[in-house]
Amino acid sequence: MTDPQHREWIPNIILGQDYDQRYVDAPVHYDVLENLADFFGRDMPVHRHAQYMQIHYIDRGEISFHIDDKIYHVSGPSCFLTPASVPHSFLTEPDAKGHVLTIHQSLVWQLMKDGLEQEIKGDLSEGICLERASLSDEQRPLWTRLAQTLRNIRSEWLQDSAAKNLALDSLVRLLIIRIARLASKRAESIVVNNDDLRLFHRFSDLIEEHYREQWHLPQYTQEMGVSESRLNHICHRISNRSPKKLIHDRIVQECKRLLTFSSLTSSEICYELGFTDPAYFSRFFKKHTGVTAQEYRKQQQ
Repeated sequence: MTDPQHREWIPNIILGQDYDQRYVDAPVHYDVLENLADFFGRDMPVHRHAQYMQIHYIDRGEISFHIDDKIYHVSGPSCFLTPASVPHSFLTEPDAKGHVLTIHQSLVWQLMKDGLEQEIKGDLSEGICLERASLSDEQRPLWTRLAQTLRNIRSEWLQDSAAKNLALDSLVRLLIIRIARLASKRAESIVVNNDDLRLFHRFSDLIEEHYREQWHLPQYTQEMGVSESRLNHICHRISNRSPKKLIHDRIVQECKRLLTFSSLTSSEICYELGFTDPAYFSRFFKKHTGVTAQEYRKQQQ
């Protein structure tokens, strides 16, 4: 388990503020994985969601998922449950498709209060990874019902029916119960060395502090007192990305947020993020997103 003092090093993302402002106070938020991947990127750096549990369901495609001190490499169909505030990151392949549920902790607490802990041995305070291919023949029907519940949640979310929120709450509770029933059979994980994890969190903290200053990699390694080769090994092991890629991802993510939620021009965003040449900034953004900043803003509007 990650040391609580390190949690402040890790960005806290509130989907209702940073992504979909229509649901800023919603206890349940649903979206397809592809929409979130378009906004945040398929290689999502380490982050957390204070007060919100997340459930990722991958229909197909490969995914590397890092939950706290464990790393999972699985193929869909698979399902990940990340408790509130627990650091996690993931990398999905371009063809991966799925669903993401973000659930307020209060709904989970009520479920536990109603007796889930006494009824089922699954521990919802730790990350859970389930892969259909690793289940026994006896457990496959449970997976089928889990997948059906998720389809029902999607259908309910997309409709504007009476008592919609009550229906969503009931279906989400049922989904969590079905995940907990299967949690005794989990995909194998790789445990990360505590020193490596500490350095990775420190690097994430420094990125958050200095990405607007356009720090180069040697400045990070000098500040951390580690070699570039060791940091590269740690980042690849935990996130499947190079240190430079993690830095660039954070810059691109902030640029996307500013293009979506602010009225700043591309040139103003360029200088806001530490670039000195708007032309270079434009090339940088298009290289990492495939579109220009103006095209991205139009897509979001």
